[in-house]
Amino acid sequence: MIFPVEIKNLHFTYPESKKSILNGIELRINKGEVITIVGLSGCGKSTLCYCICGIIPHVFEGDMQGEVLIFGNSTKNMKLPVISTNVGIVFQDPDTQLFSPTVEDEIAFGPENLCVERDEIGKRISKNLELVAMEKNRYANPENISGGEKQLIALASTLSLNPQIIIFDEAMSQIDDAGKLKIKKAIRDLKAAEKAIIMVEHDLANIDVVDRVMLLKEGELTGFKGSLQ
Repeated sequence: MIFPVEIKNLHFTYPESKKSILNGIELRINKGEVITIVGLSGCGKSTLCYCICGIIPHVFEGDMQGEVLIFGNSTKNMKLPVISTNVGIVFQDPDTQLFSPTVEDEIAFGPENLCVERDEIGKRISKNLELVAMEKNRYANPENISGGEKQLIALASTLSLNPQIIIFDEAMSQIDDAGKLKIKKAIRDLKAAEKAIIMVEHDLANIDVVDRVMLLKEGELTGFKGSLQ
Protein backbone atom coordinates (compact mmCIF):
# COMPACT_ATOMS: atom_id res chain seq x y z
CA MET A 1 0.00 0.00 0.00
CA ILE A 2 1.26 3.47 -0.91
CA PHE A 3 0.72 6.12 1.78
CA PRO A 4 0.63 9.91 1.26
CA VAL A 5 3.41 10.11 3.87
CA GLU A 6 5.61 7.24 5.00
CA ILE A 7 8.68 7.82 7.18
CA LYS A 8 11.21 5.05 7.65
CA ASN A 9 13.88 5.11 10.38
CA LEU A 10 14.43 8.87 10.02
CA HIS A 11 17.42 10.41 11.79
CA PHE A 12 18.58 14.02 11.46
CA THR A 13 21.43 16.01 12.96
CA TYR A 14 22.06 19.71 12.33
CA PRO A 15 25.61 20.65 11.25
CA GLU A 16 26.36 22.59 14.45
CA SER A 17 25.07 19.82 16.73
CA LYS A 18 26.67 16.61 17.99
CA LYS A 19 23.30 15.13 18.95
CA SER A 20 20.56 13.93 16.61
CA ILE A 21 17.28 15.78 16.99
CA LEU A 22 15.35 12.98 15.27
CA ASN A 23 16.15 9.39 16.23
CA GLY A 24 14.56 6.65 14.16
CA ILE A 25 11.18 8.22 13.37
CA GLU A 26 8.62 5.81 11.93
CA LEU A 27 5.27 7.14 10.69
CA ARG A 28 2.55 6.36 8.16
CA ILE A 29 -0.30 8.73 7.35
CA ASN A 30 -3.40 7.73 5.40
CA LYS A 31 -5.58 9.74 3.03
CA GLY A 32 -8.26 11.60 4.94
CA GLU A 33 -6.38 11.29 8.23
CA VAL A 34 -5.59 14.17 10.57
CA ILE A 35 -2.70 13.62 12.95
CA THR A 36 -1.24 15.95 15.55
CA ILE A 37 2.37 15.94 16.70
CA VAL A 38 2.87 17.38 20.17
CA GLY A 39 5.99 17.87 22.27
CA LEU A 40 7.96 20.38 24.27
CA SER A 41 9.57 23.39 22.61
CA GLY A 42 12.78 22.46 20.81
CA CYS A 43 12.01 18.75 20.63
CA GLY A 44 12.19 18.66 16.82
CA LYS A 45 8.58 19.10 15.70
CA SER A 46 9.41 21.76 13.10
CA THR A 47 12.47 19.77 11.98
CA LEU A 48 10.20 16.80 11.27
CA CYS A 49 7.89 19.08 9.25
CA TYR A 50 10.88 20.35 7.26
CA CYS A 51 11.82 16.76 6.43
CA ILE A 52 8.31 15.97 5.24
CA CYS A 53 8.00 19.05 3.02
CA GLY A 54 11.51 18.72 1.57
CA ILE A 55 13.08 21.80 3.16
CA ILE A 56 15.38 19.17 4.62
CA PRO A 57 17.52 18.08 2.80
CA HIS A 58 17.05 20.50 -0.13
CA VAL A 59 17.36 23.82 1.75
CA PHE A 60 18.62 23.14 5.28
CA GLU A 61 21.80 21.12 5.52
CA GLY A 62 22.59 18.35 7.97
CA ASP A 63 23.02 14.62 8.29
CA MET A 64 19.77 12.94 7.23
CA GLN A 65 19.48 9.17 7.45
CA GLY A 66 16.44 7.07 6.61
CA GLU A 67 13.67 8.03 4.21
CA VAL A 68 10.65 10.26 3.85
CA LEU A 69 8.37 8.94 1.13
CA ILE A 70 5.65 11.06 -0.50
CA PHE A 71 3.26 8.72 -2.31
CA GLY A 72 6.09 6.21 -2.48
CA ASN A 73 8.76 8.62 -3.75
CA SER A 74 11.75 9.58 -1.63
CA THR A 75 12.05 13.32 -0.98
CA LYS A 76 15.80 12.93 -1.47
CA ASN A 77 15.17 12.16 -5.15
CA MET A 78 12.37 14.68 -5.74
CA LYS A 79 12.94 18.29 -6.77
CA LEU A 80 11.59 20.86 -4.32
CA PRO A 81 9.01 22.34 -6.78
CA VAL A 82 7.59 18.85 -7.29
CA ILE A 83 7.38 18.27 -3.55
CA SER A 84 5.61 21.62 -3.13
CA THR A 85 2.79 20.52 -5.42
CA ASN A 86 2.24 17.50 -3.15
CA VAL A 87 2.98 18.98 0.28
CA GLY A 88 1.83 22.39 1.51
CA ILE A 89 2.90 23.93 4.80
CA VAL A 90 1.33 26.75 6.82
CA PHE A 91 3.80 28.29 9.25
CA GLN A 92 3.24 29.81 12.69
CA ASP A 93 3.88 33.38 11.49
CA PRO A 94 1.83 34.23 8.36
CA ASP A 95 4.02 37.28 7.65
CA THR A 96 6.77 34.89 6.54
CA GLN A 97 4.49 33.65 3.74
CA LEU A 98 2.64 36.76 2.54
CA PHE A 99 4.34 39.27 0.25
CA SER A 100 1.93 40.18 -2.59
CA PRO A 101 0.00 43.49 -2.81
CA THR A 102 -3.43 41.85 -2.73
CA VAL A 103 -4.93 38.66 -1.34
CA GLU A 104 -5.90 37.61 -4.87
CA ASP A 105 -2.30 38.02 -6.07
CA GLU A 106 -1.07 36.06 -3.07
CA ILE A 107 -3.22 33.04 -3.83
CA ALA A 108 -2.46 33.22 -7.55
CA PHE A 109 1.31 33.38 -7.09
CA GLY A 110 2.01 29.65 -6.79
CA PRO A 111 -0.17 28.48 -9.68
CA GLU A 112 1.13 31.28 -11.90
CA ASN A 113 4.68 30.08 -11.33
CA LEU A 114 3.60 26.61 -12.41
CA CYS A 115 2.00 28.07 -15.56
CA VAL A 116 -1.51 27.00 -14.60
CA GLU A 117 -4.12 28.38 -17.02
CA ARG A 118 -5.68 31.70 -16.02
CA ASP A 119 -9.25 30.35 -15.83
CA GLU A 120 -8.11 27.56 -13.51
CA ILE A 121 -6.24 30.04 -11.33
CA GLY A 122 -9.41 32.10 -10.97
CA LYS A 123 -11.34 28.99 -9.92
CA ARG A 124 -8.72 28.12 -7.34
CA ILE A 125 -8.76 31.62 -5.88
CA SER A 126 -12.53 31.55 -5.46
CA LYS A 127 -12.61 27.97 -4.13
CA ASN A 128 -9.93 28.47 -1.50
CA LEU A 129 -11.19 31.86 -0.34
CA GLU A 130 -14.58 30.23 0.18
CA LEU A 131 -12.97 27.35 2.06
CA VAL A 132 -11.41 29.74 4.60
CA ALA A 133 -14.40 32.14 4.58
CA MET A 134 -12.28 35.07 3.36
CA GLU A 135 -14.11 36.00 0.14
CA LYS A 136 -14.64 39.57 1.37
CA ASN A 137 -10.87 40.14 1.48
CA ARG A 138 -10.12 39.08 -2.09
CA TYR A 139 -8.86 42.51 -3.15
CA ALA A 140 -7.48 43.61 0.23
CA ASN A 141 -3.83 44.27 0.96
CA PRO A 142 -2.61 41.54 3.37
CA GLU A 143 -0.89 44.25 5.41
CA ASN A 144 -4.29 45.75 6.25
CA ILE A 145 -6.00 42.65 7.67
CA SER A 146 -5.79 41.05 11.11
CA GLY A 147 -3.27 38.39 12.13
CA GLY A 148 -5.95 35.71 12.16
CA GLU A 149 -7.13 36.71 8.70
CA LYS A 150 -3.54 36.64 7.46
CA GLN A 151 -3.22 33.06 8.68
CA LEU A 152 -6.36 32.09 6.78
CA ILE A 153 -4.99 33.76 3.63
CA ALA A 154 -1.70 31.89 4.10
CA LEU A 155 -3.72 28.67 4.20
CA ALA A 156 -5.66 29.60 1.06
CA SER A 157 -2.37 30.41 -0.69
CA THR A 158 -0.93 27.04 0.34
CA LEU A 159 -4.02 25.25 -0.95
CA SER A 160 -3.81 27.01 -4.32
CA LEU A 161 -1.27 24.39 -5.45
CA ASN A 162 -3.82 21.67 -4.60
CA PRO A 163 -1.48 19.67 -2.33
CA GLN A 164 -2.63 16.28 -1.10
CA ILE A 165 -0.70 16.70 2.15
CA ILE A 166 -1.02 19.82 4.33
CA ILE A 167 1.15 20.64 7.35
CA PHE A 168 0.03 23.15 9.98
CA ASP A 169 3.16 24.10 11.96
CA GLU A 170 1.55 25.66 15.07
CA ALA A 171 -0.62 27.66 12.69
CA MET A 172 -3.20 28.46 15.39
CA SER A 173 -0.77 29.82 17.97
CA GLN A 174 -1.21 33.51 17.13
CA ILE A 175 -4.88 33.80 16.27
CA ASP A 176 -8.06 34.37 18.25
CA ASP A 177 -10.83 31.87 18.94
CA ALA A 178 -12.87 32.92 15.90
CA GLY A 179 -9.88 32.35 13.63
CA LYS A 180 -9.22 28.96 15.22
CA LEU A 181 -12.79 27.89 14.52
CA LYS A 182 -12.38 28.82 10.85
CA ILE A 183 -9.12 26.88 10.55
CA LYS A 184 -10.68 23.86 12.26
CA LYS A 185 -13.62 23.97 9.86
CA ALA A 186 -11.17 24.13 6.94
CA ILE A 187 -9.32 21.12 8.37
CA ARG A 188 -12.56 19.14 8.58
CA ASP A 189 -13.39 20.06 4.97
CA LEU A 190 -9.89 19.04 3.83
CA LYS A 191 -10.24 15.75 5.69
CA ALA A 192 -13.54 15.13 3.90
CA ALA A 193 -11.68 15.73 0.62
CA GLU A 194 -9.25 12.93 1.66
CA LYS A 195 -6.26 15.18 2.22
CA ALA A 196 -3.61 13.94 4.64
CA ILE A 197 -3.15 16.55 7.36
CA ILE A 198 -0.37 16.99 9.91
CA MET A 199 -0.81 19.45 12.76
CA VAL A 200 2.07 20.48 15.00
CA GLU A 201 0.58 21.82 18.24
CA HIS A 202 1.55 22.95 21.72
CA ASP A 203 -2.01 23.79 22.78
CA LEU A 204 -3.97 20.62 23.48
CA ALA A 205 -7.22 22.59 23.17
CA ASN A 206 -6.65 22.67 19.40
CA ILE A 207 -6.50 18.92 18.83
CA ASP A 208 -10.23 18.24 18.91
CA VAL A 209 -10.26 17.82 15.10
CA VAL A 210 -7.67 15.05 14.87
CA ASP A 211 -7.77 11.28 14.49
CA ARG A 212 -4.44 10.48 16.11
CA VAL A 213 -2.03 12.26 18.45
CA MET A 214 1.70 11.50 18.48
CA LEU A 215 4.29 12.64 21.03
CA LEU A 216 7.78 13.66 19.89
CA LYS A 217 10.15 13.29 22.83
CA GLU A 218 13.91 12.83 22.87
CA GLY A 219 13.86 12.41 19.11
CA GLU A 220 11.37 9.54 19.14
CA LEU A 221 7.73 9.51 18.03
CA THR A 222 5.26 7.55 20.12
CA GLY A 223 1.56 7.44 20.87
CA PHE A 224 0.43 10.30 23.11
CA LYS A 225 -0.79 9.40 26.58
CA GLY A 226 -1.78 12.86 27.83
CA SER A 227 1.39 14.47 29.20
CA LEU A 228 4.06 16.55 27.50
CA GLN A 229 6.54 16.09 30.38
